[in-house]
Amino acid sequence: MTSEFVISFAQEAFKITMMVSAPMLIMGLIAGVAVSIFQAVTSINEMTLTFIPKIVAVFVSLLIFFPWMLKIMINFTEKVIINLPLYAK
Repeated sequence: MTSEFVISFAQEAFKITMMVSAPMLIMGLIAGVAVSIFQAVTSINEMTLTFIPKIVAVFVSLLIFFPWMLKIMINFTEKVIINLPLYAK
């Protein structure tokens, strides 16, 4: 194994991780900003109010994007398993 291979493999794994986690993180961010704006407009300063919308947003985005996320992870795993003999050299 060369250092170029290890670096490229780590880059690919990092890219996959970012792609798979991005939809949930973005939806959580949008829900958090929306609740924060709502709290600022209505002067409600309840800290626990932000948790439920964020949890719901992340769960809904997981339901929506799960087939796509699963496809990405399966493709990466298949690529690793197929090329395993090349990695062992």
